[in-house]
Amino acid sequence: MKVLVSVKRVVDYNVRIQVKPDGSGVVTDGVKFSMNPFDEIAMEEAVRLKEKGKVTEIIAVTIGGAKCEETLRTALAFGADRAVHVKEESEVQPLSAARALAAVFKKEGAQLFVLGKQAIDDDANQTAQLVAGLLDLPQATFASKVELEGGKATVTREIDAGLETLEVDLPAIISADLRLNEPRYLKLPDIMKAKKKPIETVSFADLGIAAGAALKTVKTVAPPKRSKGVVVKTVDELISALKGKGLV
Repeated sequence: MKVLVSVKRVVDYNVRIQVKPDGSGVVTDGVKFSMNPFDEIAMEEAVRLKEKGKVTEIIAVTIGGAKCEETLRTALAFGADRAVHVKEESEVQPLSAARALAAVFKKEGAQLFVLGKQAIDDDANQTAQLVAGLLDLPQATFASKVELEGGKATVTREIDAGLETLEVDLPAIISADLRLNEPRYLKLPDIMKAKKKPIETVSFADLGIAAGAALKTVKTVAPPKRSKGVVVKTVDELISALKGKGLV
């Protein structure tokens, strides 16, 4: 069984995001980038499924510029067998990404597509659902547990009311939630081996996908700073303060 895992290069989650003075986006020069944390979880789950004998080959895929190869090397160090780099230097929005990923999925003839539920740069939480729609395949999002058996995937997913268990036929799309697993620490020998694993480079044109962003970001602004708190000594003072802000 082939499993496709998408990995995205994003600003590292430890970095404090700064908005550019002109509001055209966030500062990325000199900033550390790494693999999207939810995609790390997706990759770890694929590797665990392979270790259990449920998966025979793991293919990592990313979309972006030349620097995204670093992210693919990280995925190969995790345990992916090979990688596909959809090279695109311009901005890639969820729908364009979904179309490219769906094309790679069909090209590879994979039976399972695992990806993070969202990327921490835009928090769109759209790509998995869009890929499932484009391929007309069953989906199980926000997975906290995945089991494969007999051509089916049993997925426990997190919902507002608690946990829900779904059984979907393969091929299928699964998006990983935070509690699905804890990614392993990469060992130096695995990092060195990853340098020799193959990476195939393709373009949007090779996949029959039209590049270009359908949505335009007009302006980026930082969240407003919180106002200073007010200390109240009595309930009456609290009610008065809330009334003054129009909250009651």
